[in-house]
Amino acid sequence: MHLNICLRPSKEILRLPMHYNRLIQAAIYTNLGSDLAEFLHGRGFTAGRRSFKLFTFSRMMGEYRLDKAKNEIIFFKELKLVVSSPLLQFCTSLLNHLLTSGVIYLGEEIAEITGINVETPKVVTEEAEIRMLSPVVVYSTFLKPEGGKYTCYFQPGEGEFTRLIESNLRKKYEAFYQRTPPAGEVKIRAIGRPKFNLVMYKDTPIKGYTCRLKLTGPPDLLQMGVDAGLGSKGSQGFGCVEMVRKII
Repeated sequence: MHLNICLRPSKEILRLPMHYNRLIQAAIYTNLGSDLAEFLHGRGFTAGRRSFKLFTFSRMMGEYRLDKAKNEIIFFKELKLVVSSPLLQFCTSLLNHLLTSGVIYLGEEIAEITGINVETPKVVTEEAEIRMLSPVVVYSTFLKPEGGKYTCYFQPGEGEFTRLIESNLRKKYEAFYQRTPPAGEVKIRAIGRPKFNLVMYKDTPIKGYTCRLKLTGPPDLLQMGVDAGLGSKGSQGFGCVEMVRKII
């Protein structure tokens, strides 16, 4: 399920840090029921040693300008934020809290909620075309010979990108449904040239890519990607997608 949240600045402008993912994440947790927020933040859905929050969100979409001197982004007029999850309880809790409040707090800034449109995009075949609404993040962590760790990020078009996306979708499916994921290979092809994005999250640099992707594979696995997001770090605001075209 996708919540398309329409916003406008409570003042003339909405001034946020250039890297504002943490503020949106905090606002989402604040607008959930306390038990659900505690469950997701503390434990989440598990598969083996992996834990998943199973929600994601887009970038803020709307007219803006950058204030590089202050490392801020300034939004004007109407904005849109997309939040998605396969968990109905999450979506209804967030929807009800936001409609009751009428505003969303982003740090010291306030945005008014002018409307929320609920969508339930469905993957009905083994192919779908999507557009990234926030960067997709795919990586592996390796041990250095001299000790310590380093992170290697992958981009669309690389074999490890597709392999890790499929593995991630299978683990998310298992964590959510508590059953074995459907058989079948997932294939991913970039449409156009992926755009590199560097996002700071709590002083940690995270590398990702935005582009359109053609997904092929078991519909239930593709559906998990549409709802819970593609790749890693979904609850930090990465991997949010919208369906561009369903291929029937």
